[in-house]
Amino acid sequence: MVDSTSPERAAMYGSNRLQIGLFGPNCSSGRAVTMAPERWSGSWQDNLALAHMADEAGIDFLLPIARWKGYGGDTDYQGATLETLTWASGLLASTKRITVFGTVHAPLFNPVIAAKECVTADHIGSGRFGLNLVVGWNEGEFEMFGVEQREHEKRYEFAQEWLDAIKMIWSPKSDFDFEGQYFQLKGIRGKPKPFAGSRPLIMNAGASPTGRAFAVRNCDAFFLQASRTSSEETAASIKKAKDLAHEHGREIGCYSVGVVTCRRTKKEAEDYYQHIIIDSADYSAIDSILAMKDITPETKGQEEFERQRRFYANGMGGLPLIGDPDHVAKIMADLSHAGLTGMGISFINYLKELPFFCDEVLPRLERLGVRQKRAQSHALSA
Repeated sequence: MVDSTSPERAAMYGSNRLQIGLFGPNCSSGRAVTMAPERWSGSWQDNLALAHMADEAGIDFLLPIARWKGYGGDTDYQGATLETLTWASGLLASTKRITVFGTVHAPLFNPVIAAKECVTADHIGSGRFGLNLVVGWNEGEFEMFGVEQREHEKRYEFAQEWLDAIKMIWSPKSDFDFEGQYFQLKGIRGKPKPFAGSRPLIMNAGASPTGRAFAVRNCDAFFLQASRTSSEETAASIKKAKDLAHEHGREIGCYSVGVVTCRRTKKEAEDYYQHIIIDSADYSAIDSILAMKDITPETKGQEEFERQRRFYANGMGGLPLIGDPDHVAKIMADLSHAGLTGMGISFINYLKELPFFCDEVLPRLERLGVRQKRAQSHALSA
């Protein structure tokens, strides 16, 4: 069975100590729950332009959100989204070096179909496709498909069997049966196999002990939440995940999510953050998201509820990176030194804000020793 990815895939075809990706651009509003008019469109035209820009700038990966049903609110937050496997295929055909992930809810995709779709994208991108596996939590989305959400532990039992089937289909085997508790698959034949004989990079973001154990046992990349308090706390979380992977005889890359508000001065960045994230927040959408998680004034108390509202206003809970380029680069370098392999970042408007980030923050990260120097150094914002 092909149960390992090539070193080139694991490094996302680059030698950056800190890999940087763009997270969530396939969704309307991206990850900012804001009513600001400049919020992200999520359109195909803007995604294609962004992919070209990111590819040219040396950004390592694009990571979509698998959203089937928006959260409503005044903006219909993430109400219009591009399906991630077809999105990835289109972007892989239009780029040269960047890794593009597809995000898949295991309970919603038959593994034989998913394996074929992933391999197709993988060949389109000559090995630059990655699979972000989601076990699922949004009950409303599952109801759209007529699929019942399993209790927490059973979700991961199902996901394990689903992933075992996918990996077996990607292996050299052919014309085989798969007999499990959840799947009884007969006479499986999956061709072509993944590009160049090694399977795509697999990513997961399980937050519970069961989810973390699943990720380190099966995946190459594990998303965890970086501490808002100290890089030492983040380092401890990373060490815990890597130690657990070592117990299974595996290495795993640890990633996190950041929300970038970078301007020429600290005050300008903080003022824009206040305007966009706090003053212009779509709190009706945020309250809908929190209600799905049973976070209300009645269940948590008013003080904790308000704290959670502010937390989710900021890119659905990602680590805020607010400040001038020196400050943003320092935070990201500190996270790299804490052991972080990479970070998926988002902006209010990716196309408008990425050029400044690439022109100002990336060179600082190069000087700090966590990014390789770009082959092409001309300014994107010229």
